Amino acid sequence: MFEFTHPQIMGILNVTPDSFSDGGQYTDVTAAIRQAESMIDDGADIIDIGGESTRPGAERVPADEQIRRIIPVVIALRANNPSIIISIDTTLSSVAAAALQAGANLINDVSAGVDDPAILPLAATNDVPIILMHMQGHPTTMQDNPYYDDVVAEVKTALQQRIAAALAAGIKSQRIAIDPGIGFGKRKQDNIDLLAHLQQFTDMGYPVLLGTSRKRFMGSICHVTEPAELVTATAVTTALGVMAGVSMFRVHDVKPNRQAADVAWAIKQAR
Repeated sequence: MFEFTHPQIMGILNVTPDSFSDGGQYTDVTAAIRQAESMIDDGADIIDIGGESTRPGAERVPADEQIRRIIPVVIALRANNPSIIISIDTTLSSVAAAALQAGANLINDVSAGVDDPAILPLAATNDVPIILMHMQGHPTTMQDNPYYDDVVAEVKTALQQRIAAALAAGIKSQRIAIDPGIGFGKRKQDNIDLLAHLQQFTDMGYPVLLGTSRKRFMGSICHVTEPAELVTATAVTTALGVMAGVSMFRVHDVKPNRQAADVAWAIKQAR
């Protein structure tokens, strides 16, 4: 699944009441499917469905509630779109297992198997790809006082440790992707430094997912407070990511990021 011939756009589908940018908009199955199919029409290659907000300060959502939120959406989306890649955004193995059974075929774990180590053997047993993201702390507290001496080196080291854990659990190397975790336990300058050195992550030998969509640190640069005003800023990071070798881009706004990725890819191919 991670053998891509061109950059992949992952459309965000939060079926939550409290996500930072679109919370409450897609808690109804009909609304969620309408949004997912709109993103597919706009060029999304992957739909990432999450039943728990990971915004700074977010509280944990029990597994049974996550399952209640996501499973009807996964079932309906798979029935209507047999070939679309459906990603489940969760850190809990029971949620991931239920989603895989319902038709999902990719796990996106923002804790990289730290929250629930059983998610790694689950991915191995089912032979499904998994995205391992770096996060310092947990969403409830991650932005309280994050600190790094060298954010690029420290995030790389942490990801290498989680890759080793995934391999030890039996996950095939070609089923692993990584995510530096922009905005997850990072200060503004940490995020900028990570974006400035994306090639250090793509050089690690695993596909990289980049998730900057509408994030607050860009708002402080652009002097805006509404996340929905950061569509252009997000597309800029997508274009830069393509040039650095990033494979996947997790975004709220599919069409502008599809365009940014496609133009940057055409330029990169012409080098």
